[in-house]
Amino acid sequence: MEDLLERFNGLKALVVGDVMIDVYSKGVVERMSPEAPVPIVNVKTRFARMGGAANVALNLKALGATPILCSVITDDDSGKTLLKLMEEAGLDTRFLAMSPTRKTTVKHRIFDGDRQVLRMDEEDTSDLTDFEHEALFNAISAAMSDYRFDVIILQDYNKGVLSEKAIQTITAIANKNGIPVAVDPKKKNFFAYQGVTLFKPNAKELREGLGVTAETPEALQQAMLTLQKRLNCQYLMVTLSEKGVMMLHDDTFHHLPAHPRNIVDVSGAGDTVLSVAALCVALHASSEAITSLSNLAGGQVCEEVGVVPIKKERLSEEVQRISHE
Repeated sequence: MEDLLERFNGLKALVVGDVMIDVYSKGVVERMSPEAPVPIVNVKTRFARMGGAANVALNLKALGATPILCSVITDDDSGKTLLKLMEEAGLDTRFLAMSPTRKTTVKHRIFDGDRQVLRMDEEDTSDLTDFEHEALFNAISAAMSDYRFDVIILQDYNKGVLSEKAIQTITAIANKNGIPVAVDPKKKNFFAYQGVTLFKPNAKELREGLGVTAETPEALQQAMLTLQKRLNCQYLMVTLSEKGVMMLHDDTFHHLPAHPRNIVDVSGAGDTVLSVAALCVALHASSEAITSLSNLAGGQVCEEVGVVPIKKERLSEEVQRISHE
């Protein structure tokens, strides 16, 4: 797996999906409000991070790849903040399409110490308009004119960018150009991702998508077989929280339990898993290698508060340690 990490350097990935800003207000609760039965958080620090597909791009960059992000935002204060954060992180902002009306998604989390007490969302979850679809497709076309991509990543947060029309258009472009597609789906367009290379739901999304319980390992495997057949995808990876990751490829299951961790915050873990898995797919890695490396990376980011990208050096150190055990 060390060799895989080194080969990530220089790979180019097109990331399409919902971008957002994650705002964190951290403080302490010292009293209850006299106005309502709610705590008063005395805010000490506030900071913003990129989330959604933007966090996927951050992870890819941290892994040594070159990410190009395509999405739709608005020229509002939140949109300007996102552009500023991208520029500070060294991410290319040229391929973000602008909408005159669409709201840029913001998730505002409020903490009492390390305990989250409230989350407030500002978002527009409607599908893209015809104008916005055209702007997005123009941005993708421009990106593909400038770069030769090794993989296309679709990060769906049900905020409207990856509509059924967008999914079908992008996968058709990928198939025409022989580019593998890796997907982190949501329920709304769960079955629109026909013929993608790698499909990565979590267990809850798998159960909701198929309308099954799939609580036992046997039922989970049967559900995965059903889903793979329905989507005609090559790799089906299901993240199982503390139970690790299950991969289905070539009618073979590969399950890895999660490594013991001090779990602090699971936010953004799916972005990290998808980023690592997508780069592995671009390199035609084995299903065992994809599962192992993705499982390690997803677990590591859960040890930090907030949405954070993977640290490649730390991941490499853990890979070396495990390989010598």
